[in-house]
Amino acid sequence: MNILQINSSARSTGSESTRLADEIVARLAARGTATVTRRDLAAEPHPVLDEAALQALFTPADQRTPAQSARVALDDALIAQAQAADVIVIGAPMYNFGITVQLKSWFDAIARAGVTFKYTATGPVGLLTGKKVYVAVTRGGLHRGGPSDVQLPHLKTFLSFVGLDDVEFVFSEGHGMGPEAVARARAEAQQQIDAALA
Repeated sequence: MNILQINSSARSTGSESTRLADEIVARLAARGTATVTRRDLAAEPHPVLDEAALQALFTPADQRTPAQSARVALDDALIAQAQAADVIVIGAPMYNFGITVQLKSWFDAIARAGVTFKYTATGPVGLLTGKKVYVAVTRGGLHRGGPSDVQLPHLKTFLSFVGLDDVEFVFSEGHGMGPEAVARARAEAQQQIDAALA
């Protein structure tokens, strides 16, 4: 089993979403032979999608400059990791009601027409199929199921867009609300992990 772990916190250490992602990966790896690839988007930030990147992506491969080829190759590497994975585990903290810029850059990198999705007469079709996804969602406040939770629809929509439809979410909320709330959040997240990996 090939497991790809994506840590998208801005912090390389002390991140609750990374802690939960680590636990999910450890539990999965303990089931049998597994190869784990970890990508820490804080330690190894992926460049944002800017004008130069767009120009590189939309220039035919045989006409790209060396700099453009190098830029596209960065995205190619992330796509190859996602394609090779049997399981993808994502640590996804909420920042200002949304996903982090680190995760957005990863999303932008792996979304490529004709490679991870395609357009058809009836709409887009995702091509990263046959994979299991676990997403550890952490928040400072309590947002799940409320109008302020605009992060979850974004995650669900993007993952489905590229063909990742078999997704389990683990929530840990209230980390900015004091020690008791943190302890409660961690206990509830542990229960969700236990249920998801039973």
